Amino acid sequence: MRRMLGALAAIMLAHPVGATVKSVALQGFEVEEAVEITAPPKRVFEALSELQRWWSSKHSMSGDANNLYLETRAGGCFCERLKDGGEVQWTVVFAAPASVLRLRGGLGPLQSEGVEGSMTFTLKAAEAGHTDIDVSYIVGGYLRGGPDKWAQPVDQVLAEQVARLKLYIETGSPEGAKTP
Repeated sequence: MRRMLGALAAIMLAHPVGATVKSVALQGFEVEEAVEITAPPKRVFEALSELQRWWSSKHSMSGDANNLYLETRAGGCFCERLKDGGEVQWTVVFAAPASVLRLRGGLGPLQSEGVEGSMTFTLKAAEAGHTDIDVSYIVGGYLRGGPDKWAQPVDQVLAEQVARLKLYIETGSPEGAKTP
C-alpha cells in the first residue's frame, strides 16, 4: 500500500501545473504543458532523444516504448519500429539544442484524420540550474467529431508524457522514485 501511495504522490507532484487546453476552434485546437525540471536545459534536451526511456508504452502503436526513437536534429524523426514495417509519427523541422525542438505531424490516432500538427518543446534556463519547459501542440484541419472531442484527450496524453519526462530526468524512472 505504501508503495502504491508513494507512486501516486510522485505522479501527482510531477503532473504539470500548467497543463491546459489553450484553445478550441472550428479549425483545430492548441494544448500546452508547462513544468519546471530540476536539470539544466542541455540535459533536458538530451533526454528528449531518450524517448524509449520515458514515453509511455500504452501510447505507442506497438505497445512497447522500446520501439520508439527521436532524432533531435532537423530532418530527424519521432519514429516507431514495428514488426512488419515502421511508422513516422513526426518529422523534426527545427532543432536548437538546449533551447527549442519543433516537430510536425499527427500524434497516434490523429494520423488518420485530415490534420497537421506542430509540437514545440521550448526550454529556458531557470534558477538553480533548473529548466522551464513549455510543450505546445497545435493541431489544425478536419477532425471527425470536431476538435472539441479531441482536445482534452490529447491534452491528457501530452500532460502524462511531460510528467513522465520530468520524473525520468529527476529520478531516473518515468514512474518516479521507488519507495521501499
